[in-house]
Amino acid sequence: MKDKQSLIRVLLIDDHPLFRKGVGQMISDDPGFEVVGEADSGEQGISLAQQLLPDVILLDLHMKGMDGLETLRRLKATDIQASCVMLTVSDAEEDLLEALRAGADGYLLKDMEPEQLRDSLIKATKGMTIIQDRLTDILTRAALFPESKNSNDSANLTERENQILDCIAAGMNNKTIARELGITDSTVKVHIKNLLRKLNLTSRLEAAVWKFQQNNSK
Repeated sequence: MKDKQSLIRVLLIDDHPLFRKGVGQMISDDPGFEVVGEADSGEQGISLAQQLLPDVILLDLHMKGMDGLETLRRLKATDIQASCVMLTVSDAEEDLLEALRAGADGYLLKDMEPEQLRDSLIKATKGMTIIQDRLTDILTRAALFPESKNSNDSANLTERENQILDCIAAGMNNKTIARELGITDSTVKVHIKNLLRKLNLTSRLEAAVWKFQQNNSK
């Protein structure tokens, strides 16, 4: 039995009670996890997240009322440090890309095996962006679109901004980047805002794609 402090604490946000019960059971079957709360709406999930401070938030994409994307955006606008992972039935390209643009730390499908789900959540707590294997082709296609507007010469990124861009491309979240570079989360956010402006991009995903394109053009 693991010490309480070493457990991975999970919050479930999904408007289907039977699904919450099933996922909660799958997670709780491993003694390394603890489901600390369940919410049946985005509003309730945000409130519980602020109270419970989980390590991981599993969030459904399509919910009545406030949907998963809006819930995700509002969670990311708070000081909550939890990794926010979408758990959904949708394997649509637009849903995956929109979730990543909104700041999701992962995108998983509800039909995955329990062991895969738990392994993915462990990776999420380590700062990795987790994407279900069969969805990676979508990101590959996105990376091949010539949508980026700048070259390395015109981007004019500082050394620190380039370091952070490398971290984003490696799938790190802000907390992990801050720890990796020895700076604060707020400093990371400022640098990301600046580098997106310089690259004329709107999201972390686009920044990662831009970096991918630059590396493959060399």
